[in-house]
Amino acid sequence: MAEKPYTANDVAAIDAAKFQPLQKNTNEEREAIATPSLTFFQDSWRRLKKNKAAVFSIILLLIIIAISIITIFVSPHDPTAQNVTFTNLPPKIPGININGLNGYAMVGGELVDKYAAANVPDGTYFLLGTDGLGRDLLSRLFVGTRISLLIAFIAAMLDIIFGVTYGLISGLLGGRIDNVMQRFLEILSGIPNLVVMILMLVVFEPGIFSIVAAMAITNWIPMARIVRAQTMKLKDQEFVLAATTLGESRLKIAMKHVLPNISSVIIVQMMFSIPSAIFFEAFLSFIGLGLKP
Repeated sequence: MAEKPYTANDVAAIDAAKFQPLQKNTNEEREAIATPSLTFFQDSWRRLKKNKAAVFSIILLLIIIAISIITIFVSPHDPTAQNVTFTNLPPKIPGININGLNGYAMVGGELVDKYAAANVPDGTYFLLGTDGLGRDLLSRLFVGTRISLLIAFIAAMLDIIFGVTYGLISGLLGGRIDNVMQRFLEILSGIPNLVVMILMLVVFEPGIFSIVAAMAITNWIPMARIVRAQTMKLKDQEFVLAATTLGESRLKIAMKHVLPNISSVIIVQMMFSIPSAIFFEAFLSFIGLGLKP
């Protein structure tokens, strides 16, 4: 037999001391977001600061960049000045009397003061020595550092401007446009970099512009392919489909939804492109097609 339901009078007749207050649900407190929401770049910066090796590397890189810029205006010696009497001098650091750093070198089994033998004026030091033409190696090292940093910056910009843009367009549009764009990449990738560099030398003189022109033709292709593959994987995700359903433009989808999610892949690929570009420039100089010494 069904129990009689309680009425308002029945509830009023119950002793108030028998009522127990409802305890607050602690699960809601656990599920609540205790920390403020962070943007993509704020979260990236927070994680970067926790990586001590990355912070140390950034500081070291900034020091190298600062020194290379300062030495444009303040340099120990003229990096292009030649003096045949100062050829192949060993390093000499004032105040340090250690073999290899005090200007002495072994000649015929005996230690000889190379600076005194070359009649180097007092107070003139070459911290890394001189080359076969009497040029200061430290000053030339700073010049080479600036060139390498410039090549690295150009390689990164080419990857971002051409590679990322090309890959995003190809991946988002898909279909025939993607097919045509990828066939074009296959044609470019079949051309060796050295052949492109030689063709640039036919048109231009050996120099930084020829290297940049050769890099601009082929070096961004790996980045474009990686970005295209990641874009095609992400464009079928729910958040991209939702943005498309809401009527957002492809440009906004690419910049707001796709690009932040593939930024880690772009950064990793860029770290491979930068040393490859520096090595390419050094190789060209080695075979006589690079910058003039």
